[in-house]
Amino acid sequence: MKRPGKRNPDQISEEDSMAARAAWLHYSGGLTQSEVARRFGIPQPRAHRLIARAFRDGLVQVFVDPCVRECIALENSLSVAFGLDYCKVVPVLDEGPLPLRTLGLAGADFLRLAIESGEYHSIGIGHGRTLASVVQMLPVMDISHVRFVSLLGGLTRKFAANPFDVIHRLAEKTGAEAYMLPVPIFANSAQDKQVLMAQLGIAEVLAMGRGADLLLAGIGEVDWHAHLVETGMVMEAELAELQQQKACGEMLGHYFDADGVLVKSGLNERAMSLAADDLRGHRLIAIAGGEPKVEALRAVLNSGLLKGLITDELSAQHLASLRQE
Repeated sequence: MKRPGKRNPDQISEEDSMAARAAWLHYSGGLTQSEVARRFGIPQPRAHRLIARAFRDGLVQVFVDPCVRECIALENSLSVAFGLDYCKVVPVLDEGPLPLRTLGLAGADFLRLAIESGEYHSIGIGHGRTLASVVQMLPVMDISHVRFVSLLGGLTRKFAANPFDVIHRLAEKTGAEAYMLPVPIFANSAQDKQVLMAQLGIAEVLAMGRGADLLLAGIGEVDWHAHLVETGMVMEAELAELQQQKACGEMLGHYFDADGVLVKSGLNERAMSLAADDLRGHRLIAIAGGEPKVEALRAVLNSGLLKGLITDELSAQHLASLRQE
């Protein structure tokens, strides 16, 4: 897949930007033309003309390319600030604190193009609410040249299936080979982790993850609303320890402080996933956003592990402002 260079927001007129935003809201967000008009505070005929212009100019395809100049400026700013070679910022569709539909559409667009490019033969993927939304938005595809591999354990503490596991859904959507790690996200002890990691089958899946061409991960916050906490995979005492260690963000079971440094936590020692050092140097793309996750996003970005980020416009604005402080 050709990786686009930085786009120049000054090359896009205000009218072009508004047309792209209107098309994104209408075609991807499902807003009616009258709802788009109310969102912009403009007459409905003008909203109709903007949407028609976006279609005429080729912005409307199966997925809308939201070349909104404000978003492009944020993409360029975050790329420079955090050393990213890919950044996608899209307008917010959702009204709640977690923009699952927004990120799901943008992530599905990225994943679809990655699959269709033929560049990637092995794609490693995490799990969670955002990535589950990505797979839900992904169109049904029939592929044989790509295999998917889970990057961390897919079972809860009670060995039940993770409700936001995505590896099986990917297999159903694409018909591709998919490999999961049939272990909990966190082992009971560091010693148990070593035993599990060495088991036949598990070691092979981990090796596949290390050799993947592309890695996709979500990012979690460190509070009671975090996915791992709500699903019981992180217990109250463990959350308290993380907060005491000033953990701000989580990715693939690894917890980072505000500076992007791994905190000294038992959970980091027991995470059934690729080690943080194994992630370094990979084409690792995070798909995450929402105001509650801004501090977590910044923490993981500061780690230097990410090569790319897909996020929403409001989160990008917060990240840019925090970077300037």
